[in-house]
Amino acid sequence: MIDVGEVTHDSADGVRIDMVSAERLDGMATMEKIRMVLDAVHEGNIVILEAGLAPDEESKLIEVTMSEIDPDGFSGIEIETYPKSSSDPSLIDRLVGGSSTSKLTVIGPANRIETLHKDESLISALVSRQ
Repeated sequence: MIDVGEVTHDSADGVRIDMVSAERLDGMATMEKIRMVLDAVHEGNIVILEAGLAPDEESKLIEVTMSEIDPDGFSGIEIETYPKSSSDPSLIDRLVGGSSTSKLTVIGPANRIETLHKDESLISALVSRQ
C-alpha cells in the first residue's frame, strides 16, 4: 500500500485520496489516527486505511466526528470497511498456516462520497467534486 503523507494539491484538480499503510498506522495512538483521518476529511479528501481501524477506534472516530459536525460546514463522514473473509484465506495464509485479520477502510466526507454497492468482495462508491 502507498503511504501518501503530506501531499497537497488544488482540490479543483480532482479528488485527493490518501492511502495510508498499515505500517504507518501501527506506530500511531488511537487519537493520532482519528485526528489524521478527520483532518484529511475536513479538507475534502478520501482516506483509505490499509489495515482499517479496530472496533473501539471506529467507535471513537464516530464519536469525535459527531462532536465536530457543523450545519454550515463539516457534514460528517461516510465510512465503509471491507473485511477480509475468514472463510477464504489468502495464498500466503494457506502456505504458512496462519490467518490474517486485515481489512480495508474507506473514509470520506459525507457530502462527497456515496456508497453505491457493498458486498463481501467489493465496495463501489461515487465521489463528487463538491
